[in-house]
Amino acid sequence: MEKTLLSLGHGYSATYLAKRLVPQGWRIAGTTREVDNFGALRAQGITPLLWDRDAILPWLENASHVLVSAGPTETGDPTLALLKPDIVACAERLKWLGYLSTTGVYGDADGDWVDETTPLTPSTERGRRRVHAEASWAAIPGLPLHIFRLAGIYGPGRGPFAKVRRGTARRIIKPGQIFSRIHVEDIAQVLEASMLHPDPGAAYNLCDDDPAPPQDVIEYAAQLLGVKPPPEEPFEDAELTPMARSFYAESKRVRNERIKTELGVTLLYPDYRTGLKAVLAAEEAAE
Repeated sequence: MEKTLLSLGHGYSATYLAKRLVPQGWRIAGTTREVDNFGALRAQGITPLLWDRDAILPWLENASHVLVSAGPTETGDPTLALLKPDIVACAERLKWLGYLSTTGVYGDADGDWVDETTPLTPSTERGRRRVHAEASWAAIPGLPLHIFRLAGIYGPGRGPFAKVRRGTARRIIKPGQIFSRIHVEDIAQVLEASMLHPDPGAAYNLCDDDPAPPQDVIEYAAQLLGVKPPPEEPFEDAELTPMARSFYAESKRVRNERIKTELGVTLLYPDYRTGLKAVLAAEEAAE
C-alpha cells in the first residue's frame, strides 16, 4: 500500500520521523519487544507490533517503505536473522528501505574529514558489526537500500542538560578529539527527504556543520543553564568504563554535503549551539 511504513526497532529517531509522517496520512507500524510499550506507540498514531515474525509479516508484505533501526549484536543483524527470506521475497516490490548505521564505520581519522567515499576501517567492535551489517543488507538483490550513517544523536530527552543539572556531566579533555553530532529532528527530515526522492544504493552521512570537542558542548550547556561547567579532566587520568573509553578511540570530522546537494536538505540545527538552545526550550516546555 502507498504511504505505509514498517519501522523495525522503532526507537528515538523513528519516533521523530513518525511525527512528520502521521499528519500526512501515513500508516505506520512499529516493532517493540515489550507489550508495555504498546500504549506509547498507539499515542503516536502507530500500530504496535511485537518483535515476532508472524506479527511483522503482514505489514512487511504490504509496506511501501521500511525503516530498520535495530542495530547488530554479537550474533549479527537481528532483522535479517528474523526476516531475511521474507525481505528477499519482497525486495523488488518495496519503494524504499532505510538502514540506520553509524559514522563509526569510518574508524579513526585523527581529526581529519571523512565523507561517504572514505574507506570503512572501523576501530571498535561496534563499528565492525555495523560494516558487516551494511554489507549484509547491500547483498540482497533488488533491495532499494539507503544507508544513513548517523553521528552522535541528541535531542529532547537526550541532551546534556540533565547531567549538568545533576552535577554528573564531565569535561574529558583529550587534545585533538573531535566529534560530529546530529539533532534528531534533522535525522527525521533527512529520512523523509530520502523517502520522497529514493536513490537505491545511496549512503548518506547525517551530521551537522560543526564538528566540535565534546567538552565544548558540555561547557555551552552549562552556560545555557547559568551554572558553572564541570572541571576539566585529562583523558589519561579519567576513570571511564570500557564503553565510554571506546568513544574516545576515534576522532574525525564528518562531511554532510550529500544530504544537501542530493536531497535538498537545509539543516534545522546546523551546529550544537542552535540545537542545544532548541533542546532546552523543548525540555522546559514539556515540564
